[in-house]
Amino acid sequence: MHYTCPSCAAINRIPEDQQQKLQAQCGRCKQPLFNGHPVELNDSNFQRFLLKNDLPVVVDFWASWCGPCQMMAPVFTQLCGQMQQQMRFAKVNTEQAQQTSAQLGIRSIPTLIVYHQGKEIDRLAGALPAPQLQQWLQAALNKIH
Repeated sequence: MHYTCPSCAAINRIPEDQQQKLQAQCGRCKQPLFNGHPVELNDSNFQRFLLKNDLPVVVDFWASWCGPCQMMAPVFTQLCGQMQQQMRFAKVNTEQAQQTSAQLGIRSIPTLIVYHQGKEIDRLAGALPAPQLQQWLQAALNKIH
């Protein structure tokens, strides 16, 4: 399977074995491919990250001034740690990635979008507590499999 390095954006191919995957390091920069934290994306690396990961990618579109975004950030990070074997987790600051946000029609934040192989699978606007967010993510995964 292919995974994009969260540090240097290099494409890495690693076996599907779950234990090996969690311990995998980037072949270029030697940083962990799975570190339990969402990857920060911007206008320049957004498409590459979506297209070059074999796992589905869930993206949180947020802004620093958004109260609900700030409340949901720790929940998103917590689920990233729990579900990183099933999905890649990424965040896009809409203030910095204005081109990507505009192209995708992000009108309210937080907005979560699940992608698989570059295609949008599901979209959700608004903050959710951990149990409901995990349930929504699982439903999105079920649409893929």
